[in-house]
Amino acid sequence: MRYRLLGHTGLYVSELCLGTMTFGSQGFWAVMGGLKQQEVNELVKESFEQGINFFDTANVYSLGESESLLGESLKKLGLPRDEIVIATKSTGIMDEKLPNARGQSKIHIFNEVNASLKRLQVDHIDLYQLHGFDPLTPFEESLSALTELVKAGKIRYTGLCNMASWQIMKALSVSRLNGLEEFKSVQSYYSIAGRDLERDVIPLVQDQNLGLMIWSPLAGGYLSGKFSDGKSSPDSARRATFDFPPLNKDRAHQCIEAMRPIAHKHKVSVAQIALAWILSNKAVSTIIVGARKLEQLQDNIQATKLTLDTEDLSALNTVSSLPVEYPNWMISMQSQYRVNTPVKD
Repeated sequence: MRYRLLGHTGLYVSELCLGTMTFGSQGFWAVMGGLKQQEVNELVKESFEQGINFFDTANVYSLGESESLLGESLKKLGLPRDEIVIATKSTGIMDEKLPNARGQSKIHIFNEVNASLKRLQVDHIDLYQLHGFDPLTPFEESLSALTELVKAGKIRYTGLCNMASWQIMKALSVSRLNGLEEFKSVQSYYSIAGRDLERDVIPLVQDQNLGLMIWSPLAGGYLSGKFSDGKSSPDSARRATFDFPPLNKDRAHQCIEAMRPIAHKHKVSVAQIALAWILSNKAVSTIIVGARKLEQLQDNIQATKLTLDTEDLSALNTVSSLPVEYPNWMISMQSQYRVNTPVKD
């Protein structure tokens, strides 16, 4: 397992991060996996033994059960606290009946951090993330709350998820203008069949030197290689009951068919090719992988040992490339200023 710095922090995280959305079976989240404690223990144990030091969860996953299962697993397995990095999140609705059990108000963030600490059975959270954009709460309020929590030692670093580039930059600007804690990482959806992140967010991440955490790298399992016609879903696949994230399936099918011969060439699974393609992007800090079965996790881990050659990457980039949109085609044209600049003797 290799490790990468999380943005401009000094924190090293494994290239793969174990996601815990499959842990627990409360409410809607049961369709994601419904894993019980013994199954969770097996995944966490295998992850740690294979060098994964990063675990990502959220308060809303199975309404807290995911955090509780992860916390109990870490305790039962006796994993050294100083050798693991725990990330969790808040923003989503935790109780439909309570108006303040949602969003990014100071009261909700404080309440949820304390609740997460209790469920995880730890005294601090390494990376605490806002789980999306809250249009009703000013960044000044949310960032003030996070700053107080960092000073209190309850969280170490802060991050955000699923925001547009202008929202990310606005948050950073608010922090800098007011002397508040700055977000150190961005968690977003990205896959070879869904490269939208490259339009604005990845350039911003690179410019601001932020950590980039990728969720659903296999597009909800669609890029696992189980889908042969680009349309139907195997009964065992998660997308058979929960078709997410949104995907252009014709485009995804073309990507799958381009990955199959490369997978055959390297004698690996199609899923490993999809993961290795993401890891070839140096802007990426870590890929969050979730699993319902131990063999799925083991296959994903093997992707960290795979290096795609120039021919592989060229074929994959060609079949998956984004249609060029304005202003990107104009920005591309403006590169002439850089390459044609006269050089003085």
